[in-house]
Amino acid sequence: MLSYQHAYHAGNMADVHKHAVLATALAYMTAKPKPITYIETHAGRGLYRLDGAEAAKTGEAAQGIARREADFPPGHPYRDCLDAVRAAHGATAYPGSPLIAETLLRVGDVLHLAELHPREHAALDALLGRRARVHRRDGAELALSLCPPDPRRGLMLIDPSWEVKDEWAEMPRLLARLHRVWPVGVLMLWYPRLVSGAHLSMVRDVRARLPEARLHEIGFPPARPGHGMIGSGLVLVNPPWGVEDELARLSALFPTSASGPS
Repeated sequence: MLSYQHAYHAGNMADVHKHAVLATALAYMTAKPKPITYIETHAGRGLYRLDGAEAAKTGEAAQGIARREADFPPGHPYRDCLDAVRAAHGATAYPGSPLIAETLLRVGDVLHLAELHPREHAALDALLGRRARVHRRDGAELALSLCPPDPRRGLMLIDPSWEVKDEWAEMPRLLARLHRVWPVGVLMLWYPRLVSGAHLSMVRDVRARLPEARLHEIGFPPARPGHGMIGSGLVLVNPPWGVEDELARLSALFPTSASGPS
């Protein structure tokens, strides 16, 4: 979706959910000496400014990380990434998931990042091109071409815009295909919980195709009047040991009962 710009949504409550789990998973995986591969299918630009015009227009960061940062004390992998990125890029900087991954990964780990939007791709390449393999390519095509990756141990984040109607049917099929060809890979799919309930058929499809997957959802109020997102969901295939504790903590902080159907 070449019109999608994550700068309007960076640091929102969905990012808080997704990035807290991602950072926790990567922290556990990098605690062992074996190298890993990190793959991201919809990477964005990697670094955002929470004092920019885009963030001010939606107010989503103000309702997200600006309010909830205290829930992640120093020593939490997500908070440590935030602190490191601010130290390097300024107090209003916010890391997208590629930069969170780059911050946590080690020499010898491999990063593959896909982004189709020309301006976002250029920004991502300028930020991380010396460290990661930055591809201007459809993320699903790249993911399927790489799997199983080398190193075989690794994590993939699938984070589409959900503004393309076909994505609701395509993402469960993609997740199932990737799991078949990379059965040991950690797969994470993010999706929005919507007032309309448009996500529900996708969730049912995931459960039918991947009954062993762990689904985790949180709820939160709309960021502004009329905003349709009332929560955030993650599908996790092969979640690393220890992530379950973080999911339980997030469930206590942000119960799904706060907002609508799941």
